[in-house]
Amino acid sequence: MRLHLLVLAPLTLPLAAEEPVDFNRDVRPILTKNCTTCHGGVKQAGETSFIYREEALGKGESGKTIVVPGDPAASELMRRIKSSDPDEKMPPPEEHPNGLEPAQIDTLERWIKEGAKWGEHWSFQKPVEPPAPVLKNAEWPQIGLDRHVLAKLEAEDLSPMPEAPPAEWFRRVTLDLTGLPPTLEEWEAFRQAVAANPKPAMVAAVDRLLASPQFGERWAAMWLDLARYSDTTGFEKDPHRDIWPFRDWVIRALNADMPFDEFTRKQLAGDLLEKPEPGDLIAAAFHRNTQNNTEGGTDDEEYRVAAVMDRVNTTWTAWNATTFGCTQCHSHPYDPFPHDDYYKFMAFFDNSEDSDLNNEFPKTKATNNPDQQAESQRVEKEIQHDRDVLNQAVLSLAKEISGWQTVKSDSAVASAATGKLEQQADGVFLASGTNPTATVFTVTTPASKLGVLRLDILPMSDDPAKWSEHGAVVTKLEIDRILADGARQPVKLKEVVCDFIAGPFDQHGVVQGGGGFGDYPVLRGPRTGWFVAEKVEDSPPGSRFEIRLKHGVTCNETQGCVMRKFRLAVSPDDRLTQYVMSPERAAAWIAHGQLKQAYGAIPGIMMPVMQERLPDATRDTRVFLRGNRMTKDKSVQPAIPGLTGGAKKKNGRLTRLDMAKWLTGPENPLAARVMANRLWAELFGIGIVETQEDFGSSGLPPANQPLLDHLALRLRDHHQWHLKPFLRELVLSASYRQSSKATPKVLEHDPKNQLASRGPRQRLTAEMVRDQALLVSGLLSRKQFGKPVYPPQPEGVWKSVYSGAKWDTSQGEDRYRRALYTYSKRTSGYPAFLTFDAPTRDACSARRISTNTPLQALVTLNDPAHIELAQAFAKRMEGASVEERLARGYKMLTLQDAPQPVIATLAKLHADAKGDYEKAPAESAKLGATPEEAAMVLVANTLLNSDLALTR
Repeated sequence: MRLHLLVLAPLTLPLAAEEPVDFNRDVRPILTKNCTTCHGGVKQAGETSFIYREEALGKGESGKTIVVPGDPAASELMRRIKSSDPDEKMPPPEEHPNGLEPAQIDTLERWIKEGAKWGEHWSFQKPVEPPAPVLKNAEWPQIGLDRHVLAKLEAEDLSPMPEAPPAEWFRRVTLDLTGLPPTLEEWEAFRQAVAANPKPAMVAAVDRLLASPQFGERWAAMWLDLARYSDTTGFEKDPHRDIWPFRDWVIRALNADMPFDEFTRKQLAGDLLEKPEPGDLIAAAFHRNTQNNTEGGTDDEEYRVAAVMDRVNTTWTAWNATTFGCTQCHSHPYDPFPHDDYYKFMAFFDNSEDSDLNNEFPKTKATNNPDQQAESQRVEKEIQHDRDVLNQAVLSLAKEISGWQTVKSDSAVASAATGKLEQQADGVFLASGTNPTATVFTVTTPASKLGVLRLDILPMSDDPAKWSEHGAVVTKLEIDRILADGARQPVKLKEVVCDFIAGPFDQHGVVQGGGGFGDYPVLRGPRTGWFVAEKVEDSPPGSRFEIRLKHGVTCNETQGCVMRKFRLAVSPDDRLTQYVMSPERAAAWIAHGQLKQAYGAIPGIMMPVMQERLPDATRDTRVFLRGNRMTKDKSVQPAIPGLTGGAKKKNGRLTRLDMAKWLTGPENPLAARVMANRLWAELFGIGIVETQEDFGSSGLPPANQPLLDHLALRLRDHHQWHLKPFLRELVLSASYRQSSKATPKVLEHDPKNQLASRGPRQRLTAEMVRDQALLVSGLLSRKQFGKPVYPPQPEGVWKSVYSGAKWDTSQGEDRYRRALYTYSKRTSGYPAFLTFDAPTRDACSARRISTNTPLQALVTLNDPAHIELAQAFAKRMEGASVEERLARGYKMLTLQDAPQPVIATLAKLHADAKGDYEKAPAESAKLGATPEEAAMVLVANTLLNSDLALTR
């Protein structure tokens, strides 16, 4: 019998074949860690790179083939790795003294022998629903995600923790979904319901929380970090910015469970939607949360470009968790994104109307009455369209005008003593010397029959790559006919027609008053304007024209936008005059003025918003050599990187709206994973991919990719991007419902709980710390929306340079509003929030990394706002005795009955504090009316600072 088994053994129990090498799993990590620093997308030492397969299979500087598929011996890579010569050995011994491990060398050799098969990084491959895993404990999972969690745990020889007690789960889920702890009344209702029928009680509790108005406030805090939302513009003076209606829009959108794909389109391209809904223009302020530099003397174009690049980087961080910003200066060092891809994507944002202007043009109106928002938005869009129509209606005629005569000057004078104006032989005027902001150029020329004067503002260079210089704006153009006897006859101008409309100034005002024609704040190419006379008249013999071109515009307070190169021409053609003087034209202007009056009459605040320039005003986006905006290379068009399923358009230019649709479309492999991972991290304390900001080769790999892909497809395809039902699944899952207690084995194998081996236990966010104290104190205002508020903060914090702004502490209800509504100043953030790891929001923040410092205890124990809340909390700790009051306070915070040793410890603290305050009545009076009450305030403050209170 034994002999029989021995004979059959090789047939029935064969040795498992060695698993093939997987490039992404086995090879890429070796190359990324040891090779691509020198042989990547930036530095390609020896003309060798391991970013693209065709380069890895090519020849290096030596002429030898780097990798020969199927032949390790012929591959220069293996020869150099195995070499004993320190001058040849790779990686270099001086940088990698330990070299590669034998197992790593064997992996690379096997990979080449098996054909050097390549593969894109896991995150750039579209997610595919993983097969249902085979489990030992098939009864534990509640839903699909639990099966993938359990499969990973069983693979690690771990078991999930028991289900959390009702109080633990209820407090956790209430904080997670609303950002507020449950009240004792809510807990009592849930306790009774769960005792009768647990599962329906939990479902009903979750549904109630998801429907709560507080849901949007809790989750908006996460999104506003990504949007780098702030109530100030940033940099030096860091002045105030009215943009809080965007914050309110985010809250409303989340409460309404707006699908994330729609949420994306409205924020990235709400201004481009064909039929925008009320609030869509406000939503488009997402990318106007960029910083503005209002310091005098700064270069507007420099900071405009910085804002555009921030929009590129923020979009890739928030939606794709990719370090795409690395390609600004060079090709990506670790991922296959070429340098040009950055500028092709930048072209989506480069054509927005805004610049680094102190007045933050352009703006939209957020109406005081939400019912008027639709009408305000309609009128605003109509004004913009109507103004372009007014210009376009006459522009084609202006281009047909004939009989042009280049103005040849008798004299050309600049008003400044330090300035100079000269005309060249070709008729072009050149300004030199120093011409300050209010410079007037005066040109005299023999008079003729004048119907229209054409002004061509020209860039100094003939090279389009250099068409980015200080702006040039004429604010007033006047013409006098000077007769032979010296008498002056003003030539009345009726209207200005221009090649395109862009910028904050209306060219019509150059003849009517209060406008400007040219390019501002930067001259990006030739501009042409036609100045039309009210009547066409012959000029008497011997008369001359005196043409005065006035300037009066500055960039950032100091840089004058004075023309440096221009040309003038006149024509006797009267067709433009007949058109602009017609009754129909007058009626069109009257109607336009009425639209503007109607818009101005709608009460509201003006806030910065994204607005696309008109097609004729499209900026020329060019690649910056080595990322330097002053060194421009070839011109590029908007495009999506091919690595991430680049969108294509049959006709015309891709727009921001096309880009926004691609982000959440099926071709993009990243957005669904990124958002699912972010939501998971908010609940479990850590992402499946820990580096929420980086899913690329330089980020950490997913701890459980099948789980991540399953969640991504559930969010995108099953729930159609609706966040509420997705979150509902997560918080009702067996994984989330686990107790947070852990065994030593679990802590050893999964210290960060990245495998969800136990229930989440994490510190409250900065906002939750304040909001919990507000709620248990009984002072919480549930008022929603509106202007930011100023809760108490330590004296002397708000001292900003060049700013007279003051922290005017709010009174009444506004003093006790949720943390989300606290005024956010970039250069001087609210101290209690910064101490608890809230970002300054200078830039997009994808992940808050929790710290644990003594400063946090100093905030909760000493901050004036927390002391005030502790005083109110102490009054709500009702009871017939000190012990009863302490037990009441403990339960209000934890929902659980306090253990007797805890009560004893708190009672001793109260007694000792009472004794101290009886000896120091002045100190006692600061906290309470009596030493006993002051001591209770101290205990209440201690409870708010306890670990039980500050974790969920």
